[in-house]
Amino acid sequence: MTATPPPGAPWGGRFVQPTDPAVRAFTASLPFDHRLWPYDLEGSEAWARALAKGGVLTEAELEVLLKGLAAIREELERGAFPFRPELEDIHMNIERRLQEKVGEVGGKLHTGRSRNDQVALDMRLYLRAEIRAIRQAIRDCQAALVAQAETHPDAPMPGYTHLQRAQPILLAHHLLAYVFMLERDRERYRDCLGRVERLPLGAGALAGTTVPVDRHELARGLGFALPAPNSVDAVSDRDFALEFLGTSAILAMHLSRLGEELVLWASQEFGFVELPDAFATGSSLMPQKKNPDVAELIRAKAGRVYGDLVALLTVMKGLPLAYQRDMQEDKEAFFDAADTVKASLGVLAPFLRALVFRTDRLRAAAGEGYTTATDLADYLVRRGTPFRQAHELTGRIVRYAIEQGRPLAGLTLEELRRFSPLVGPDVHQALTVEASLAAREVYGGTGPEAVRRALAEARALLEAP
Repeated sequence: MTATPPPGAPWGGRFVQPTDPAVRAFTASLPFDHRLWPYDLEGSEAWARALAKGGVLTEAELEVLLKGLAAIREELERGAFPFRPELEDIHMNIERRLQEKVGEVGGKLHTGRSRNDQVALDMRLYLRAEIRAIRQAIRDCQAALVAQAETHPDAPMPGYTHLQRAQPILLAHHLLAYVFMLERDRERYRDCLGRVERLPLGAGALAGTTVPVDRHELARGLGFALPAPNSVDAVSDRDFALEFLGTSAILAMHLSRLGEELVLWASQEFGFVELPDAFATGSSLMPQKKNPDVAELIRAKAGRVYGDLVALLTVMKGLPLAYQRDMQEDKEAFFDAADTVKASLGVLAPFLRALVFRTDRLRAAAGEGYTTATDLADYLVRRGTPFRQAHELTGRIVRYAIEQGRPLAGLTLEELRRFSPLVGPDVHQALTVEASLAAREVYGGTGPEAVRRALAEARALLEAP
């Protein structure tokens, strides 16, 4: 029987019947993995050099292959590459195009290499570039937050717990909370990068290549720390992608929290911030509306990144070693997550810089809602009252003030002394917003000097790699 290999398939010798068109369409990854082309070319160039060093290619053949790969790169860069969907993925498209350009020697490039270790390498090279870009985008958002904090170093605002006014804090202190939060994200991406940079190339399909290549040298040439130590694990590992997705999910959660606060602060009920026109939208019906769509979408994107993480976790669950075709489902998840967090960060940095904080509203709200009640309890403690007793006494004073419709500072000395004879003439000095802030100069606190030191620390972070 004469074999009729599937059109364009790299396994034609084994098959008699061509692949069903529906199967070709269902199994093809070219529609999404085409974006890996820069990394596929980088890996192929490195592999060609390793083959030459191992004696598989002559120097003349190596030169031909490298020139052919360079020509393909030029085609891809200017959008002239003839993609062929029937070739299934970006790897086969590049390999077939190379053969068209340089002839039979192009068929030697895949010697000792499998698409299993090839795609694992491409993914790692892609993620390395994405992680570096995301870390820089995070740094841009941190710089925008620091700039706003430096613009408003002494502006008080209410701090919240349970979305209820709790204690006065400085606006700069609140903004710096996100700076240090985002720094943890940068650290997680940096740590993730260390595990991304493990070279799978040379693992072959699963058992290791028969070509005499120095995988340590190959790793160094591609800027990787080390080669993966086990060939079976190298081609079946997607932990690095999962770690990237997990790190991205935490980042997206942080951005979502910030987005939620900006939505609240821009509402008329809060009125803490004025949205810049360039980062808001209106209503097709209500002329007066100014909607915080950017913040809302940043808030919503977290759900999308969570879905990417859960999708890949579910794909990988229960897969036997080594490579399984299920793992083709990895790329769309981490492509989407990378695109999503980069888009969110990219719009957030200029958005933050353009925000106008209404410090008058923030200052007024900082002193409302009995936010200095804790300071009254601390005052009583300093006068010798045990804290639990001081807490109970202050609660009664607050209830009395609410019944009278007056703030704590509006109660007279005589009224306050009805609750405790330890209250002295200096009590009202302890009940101001400024006194409350000044009392919290501990490292990491909201005291003005503590916040200035924190600002200097944050500014130093921006200069760190």
